[in-house]
Amino acid sequence: MAVAHADPGGAAAPPLRPRSRPLLLRRASVLPGFGLAFGVTLAWLGLIVLLPLAALVLKAAGLGPDGFARLLSNSRILASLKVTFGIAFAAAVVDAVFGVVVAWVLTRYTFPGRRLLDAVVDLPFALPTAVAGISLAALYAPNGWIGKPLAELGIKVAFTPLGIFVALVFVGLPFVVRTVQPLIADLDREIEEASATLGAGRLQTLARVVLPPLVPAVLTGFALSFARCVGEYGSVIFIAGNIPFVSEITPLLIVVKLEEYDYAGATGIACIMLAISFVMLLVINLLQAWTYRRFGHV
Repeated sequence: MAVAHADPGGAAAPPLRPRSRPLLLRRASVLPGFGLAFGVTLAWLGLIVLLPLAALVLKAAGLGPDGFARLLSNSRILASLKVTFGIAFAAAVVDAVFGVVVAWVLTRYTFPGRRLLDAVVDLPFALPTAVAGISLAALYAPNGWIGKPLAELGIKVAFTPLGIFVALVFVGLPFVVRTVQPLIADLDREIEEASATLGAGRLQTLARVVLPPLVPAVLTGFALSFARCVGEYGSVIFIAGNIPFVSEITPLLIVVKLEEYDYAGATGIACIMLAISFVMLLVINLLQAWTYRRFGHV
């Protein structure tokens, strides 16, 4: 509480304000070693993450503003960026929806083969991307097991942008499932029962009780899936067809530039991808932080 003090002249001095607490770099912890651990963290992140990115930016800086302007005005590069980021975003959205469904089934239901199905979810993590691309291309080719019936319906998947979408959905699904699954396991079923006892229907319980606590985790899984889809190369080039202005992805353009020994052009395109990815992931992280403040304690 502020206390007023009078000076010798009789005038009341302004009340004393409590001193603000100094900003602490760390909170008290039972385990010692903050300084060493913090230093190792900064050094490791700088060596593994920041240093390669800095080298990339420095190499691309040789292009200058005019060089970046030429890259950004190149219609083939712009078309590849549209394909890469547009399809990656769509695939991440689909993974976010169906990843929640898969995680819910694997967590809340007991059925024969559940352990096996749970292990299958991790296959895109372990499977080499080239093997995944060849398998998907053979499966969705016009004479493949799935591609042939679809071709009879007039739907072509392999060697089209739709093939890219299928490959990205395949590689991105585990990120959402494994991010959301622990939170579903921690959901208190008594809250759902209380909601039903109070007269809420299933949809109301789902929308107001079950989903809100999962939103931050779903956004995290979405961001991870989107980041993986943007940088995916091996599984895409086998099923995409790699047709310029149609199904050509930006990572393939970077490889083409490298094969032409145009290292400045390759790093310039990579920097453009890096900037777009950073902005989109920043927006997703800000949205995730807002949803955590809004729904984190629901």
